[in-house]
Amino acid sequence: MERSMKTPESAHPARWWHALPDEPGKPARIQCDLCPRDCRLHEGQRGACFVRQNLDGRMVLTTYGRSSGFCIDPIEKKPLNHFYPGSSILSFGTAGCNLACKFCQNWDISKSKDMDRLMDAASPDGIASAAAAYGAQSVAFTYNDPVVFAEYAIDTALACHQQGIKTVAVTAGYIHPEPAKEFYAVMDAANVDLKAFTDEFYVKLCGGHLKAVLDVLAYIHHETECWLEITTLLIPGQNDSPSEIKALSDWVAREMGADVPVHFTAFHPDWKMDDLPRTPPSTLTRARRIAMDAGLYYVYTGNVHDTEGGTTFCPACHAALVERDWYTIRHYDLPDDGRCPHCQARIAGRFGKFGKPFGAQRIPVRLARR
Repeated sequence: MERSMKTPESAHPARWWHALPDEPGKPARIQCDLCPRDCRLHEGQRGACFVRQNLDGRMVLTTYGRSSGFCIDPIEKKPLNHFYPGSSILSFGTAGCNLACKFCQNWDISKSKDMDRLMDAASPDGIASAAAAYGAQSVAFTYNDPVVFAEYAIDTALACHQQGIKTVAVTAGYIHPEPAKEFYAVMDAANVDLKAFTDEFYVKLCGGHLKAVLDVLAYIHHETECWLEITTLLIPGQNDSPSEIKALSDWVAREMGADVPVHFTAFHPDWKMDDLPRTPPSTLTRARRIAMDAGLYYVYTGNVHDTEGGTTFCPACHAALVERDWYTIRHYDLPDDGRCPHCQARIAGRFGKFGKPFGAQRIPVRLARR
């Protein structure tokens, strides 16, 4: 008989919740205070994310120590172009999400309510040790949004730092201010998915609100040491108009500054929006030009082969410093100190010794059960 490899659900004590006042004739409830959804749950009920649950009158995280899989990726895949370019990163996620994006590109993981998908078990120390063993410079919390497994991500980040491993959050940034302080305090970098620049888009296509994300972006940039890059997936006819892209770019330039990298990436039909066309490369090129005209220094195109749109240029002398084709670095001309070798202008980001780039490969790994 084939032995099941399913990793049992956890009942790890969750944080950021409170009991609601009793109401006569109604069952007791608790409220989750992790994200702006503010889910109110009766006994046994799960939040919109599906992974946080009211169990015996307390909040638990059901995916602590459980993963949908591990892979070694290039850092450029996150995407992060100004955080140790060419390095490798151990990527993993769990299941569940606190948004309901109809265009989700990882829907089989983030929307899954089948906990049998979570086949890999790993402790925070085990993940940190695996990253070190595989020579990965960083660990990424990705695939689904790490906000919903914040306790697991924070503990793993702390374990990584003890072994000199850096940590990266790939997230939609839909989190309340108090948990955000603890979450981003242990992240060395984040790529935040700014899905659009209208609240209508967030409400209709994501089940959320724009302002909460903008507040988190400003907080990360101004109040933490976490390196920040922003990604917007451009969906034909939904969030790709020149006026919206200009408004987004103007906001970044005004509220955060010209040094914050912005990635405009191509949509492919998926999940509940599989009737739309792919994003034309010309749309990405136009968006990049609009953002640069708004004063942003580092604007990239993604999910396409576009050397111009993938290259890091010096904002002062315009020399090509890091030439990329998708996830592949073709040319690297940036010293360890992050200054342009041609004019000594400082390039925003986190840089170090550059060796052989990891390149466009994806290596699935299995962590030993402990």
